[in-house]
Amino acid sequence: MRHTDRDETFTERMDRNWDELLQELRVTQTGAQILTGFLLTIPFQQRFADLDAYQQDLYLVLVVLAILATALIVAPVSLHRVLFRKRMKEEIVDAGNVLARLGLAVLALAIAGSASFVFDVVLDRVAGVVVGAVALVVLALCWWVLPQVLRRRNVAREDADAAAVPDRS
Repeated sequence: MRHTDRDETFTERMDRNWDELLQELRVTQTGAQILTGFLLTIPFQQRFADLDAYQQDLYLVLVVLAILATALIVAPVSLHRVLFRKRMKEEIVDAGNVLARLGLAVLALAIAGSASFVFDVVLDRVAGVVVGAVALVVLALCWWVLPQVLRRRNVAREDADAAAVPDRS
């Protein structure tokens, strides 16, 4: 069992977890919605007709990804609304966590793909692919690798702390 310095009931912990998830979703929802809105305006620009088949296909994939990311990131709020007062806070928090993680993964693809799309249109295909790949790597490092490294360091520190405490049995 993991050590915790919080003195809270299960219900209090679920409420805190839900509140923290909502705070994270507020930031993410705004970014996803702005990206989606931006992508939805592109066909109404004069240069849209100049896009080649690859760029049009990439654009359509990005629209789908942005809409999917927005749907996944907003879904926990809808889930909470539908299940409000049903005494299902643990299930809502768990499902909200999964939906938020999936939403972030899809959003990372949409962000990297959008960077790729812009560089492809403005410069060339190679620049688009390179920038998209670099963006995806940076997002993966910041959003997945760094948290894993920090989690492992914390586990190692807790293990070291536990080993330093003499056994009094």
